[in-house]
Amino acid sequence: MRRLARRLGLVLATILGALVIAIVVTARPGDATLYPPAAGAPSVQILITHNGWHAGVLLPRGAVAELAGRRGYGALIAVAARFADYRWLEIGWGDEGFYREVPTPGSLKLGLALRALFRPGNPTVLHVVGILDPHVAFASAHLAALNLTETGFDRLVAKVDATFARDDNGRPADLGPGLYGPSLFYRAIGNFHILHVCNHWIADLLDAAGVPTSPVLALMPQGLFLDLSLRSGLTALPQSP
Repeated sequence: MRRLARRLGLVLATILGALVIAIVVTARPGDATLYPPAAGAPSVQILITHNGWHAGVLLPRGAVAELAGRRGYGALIAVAARFADYRWLEIGWGDEGFYREVPTPGSLKLGLALRALFRPGNPTVLHVVGILDPHVAFASAHLAALNLTETGFDRLVAKVDATFARDDNGRPADLGPGLYGPSLFYRAIGNFHILHVCNHWIADLLDAAGVPTSPVLALMPQGLFLDLSLRSGLTALPQSP
């Protein structure tokens, strides 16, 4: 029994050691010329939310509309106009089948999850929601803030715009109503799999903005938040009473 316990302990220690090495080796250091904003310099605040199994990013709609119009980011020009009555755009990315058929953890289907994680070539969608008050909309979820430089925000927005697939008229491909509130699904670019899940998409956006991220920790939203809290100054926002 003791020998079995020692072997089990050795296996667990080896796995833990390999995980730590993977986290360190793959961690992205960010870009100090882009992040964090210098004291007193202009910045743009974005929000990140997660409900325990999925993460999304909230962008100020007005800032997105202004930047998209100035830069010619066609997809986001259309999206910002579509949600003109809202202060924030919550945007998430993920596997089309899983995202559309599993709106809550309670509706999770093992077969669908395994297919999304391990089958190659899974098509993806973007889920866009118009938000007036993030504290109300995400009262039961985790919500945190991050301040980006204006250049970093520009690069993040450019990456979001590039994720939208276009229809034959060059507009974002609208797939119909989303999961909750004033929301829509759009056809997205990129494939979903275990090495590139929704949290990795968020991490990639932040990496474009110069923020340090860790792809290994970003496999789960809790790991994404932990890494951003420790290395990038992510600030948790209090939940509404």
